[in-house]
Parts: sequence; structure tokens; C-alpha cells
Amino acid sequence: MRMLLGTLLLLMVATTASAQSYKDTIAAFRKKYVEELLADKRAPITPSQAEKLSFFPPDKSYCVWADFNETPGSNPFMIPTRSGKQKPYKEYGTLSFRIGVTEYVLHAYQGVDLLKDTAYRDYLFIPFNDLSNYETTYGGGRYIDLSVTDIADNKVLLDFNKCYNPYCAYADGFNCPIPPSENRLPIEINAGEKTFIH
Repeated sequence: MRMLLGTLLLLMVATTASAQSYKDTIAAFRKKYVEELLADKRAPITPSQAEKLSFFPPDKSYCVWADFNETPGSNPFMIPTRSGKQKPYKEYGTLSFRIGVTEYVLHAYQGVDLLKDTAYRDYLFIPFNDLSNYETTYGGGRYIDLSVTDIADNKVLLDFNKCYNPYCAYADGFNCPIPPSENRLPIEINAGEKTFIH
């Protein structure tokens, strides 16, 4: 009996430590995100406005493993932006994942212009909409960044706690890609960055 209680206690301690460690990871990610946002010479907000940025509490149920399927030979296409301009992208692959018992699919893209830059050659861009838009999150959708190097054995960790707003959520005058209709999720993603209150 004592051994069983001891084992249960160890499991509880390990689970608590794991949860705390994950929260710390997300906190560090968000701190770096804000720092990089403000360091950008095109920064859409000021340091005082950055204090108004808000996020959902970290929730590991929105951190899921996805099956990755490459899309070989995909043709470039244009994604419209909020400013009316269009940007060329090509599909790199699809990510199939589950939240709860339901399976969803998101498409990952590569910016055609960025492929010419060795610093961004492995960059994957996932713009998406979900049912939280216009409620608790920015109506124009949010973004997730990944890298080709994140994919191993056709698996990739998809963490919605790291999704963020496009610059258009803060100010006008930016060319923010509008998520394609194929990346509209019929579920609320209550994770990541919330609506910015001006």
C-alpha cells in the first residue's frame, strides 16, 4: 500500500513538473516573440502598446503531433493580402492532426520569394482561421511558423499555443496574407495570441 501511494505521489510530482516546464517554455517563447516584434524596424506597436498584448493560458491539449504529407511538384499560386497585394506561395505539404476525437488538416506553405534566401529556405508558413475569430481572436486569422527541419519520420509537433497575430491585427499598411479557405478550421482554437485591444 505504501509503495502504491509512493508511486502515485511520484507520478503526481512528475506530472506537475512537466506541466510547469511546458508553461515555462511557452512563457519564454512569448517573451522572445514580443522582443522580436518590438525590435523589427517595421514594428506595428510601441513598447507601451506591447503591454496590452494578451494570450490564452498555455494548454497542452492544443499541442499535438501531426502526420505530415509532402506535396511534391506543387505549383506556385497567389495568396491575397489585407492591403490588396498578392504574394506567391507554394504548398509544401499537409498536416493531419486530432484535437479531441476529431481529425483536422492544415496546409503548410513556402513563400516563393523566401526560397531564394538561404536564411528562410526551410521556413514553413501556416496561416489559419478558426471559430474563435471575431470573438476572442483577430478576425483575419492567425499564423504558425514551422521549419522543414521540424519534420521527422513524417511527424511534426504542431503547437497552437505558439500561434500569433499578423501585423494587420495591430495597424494598417501591412501586406498580411489572408489564410486560404482550405485552412479554415471548424473549431475554436482557444490557444495562442488573442485579439489586440487598441
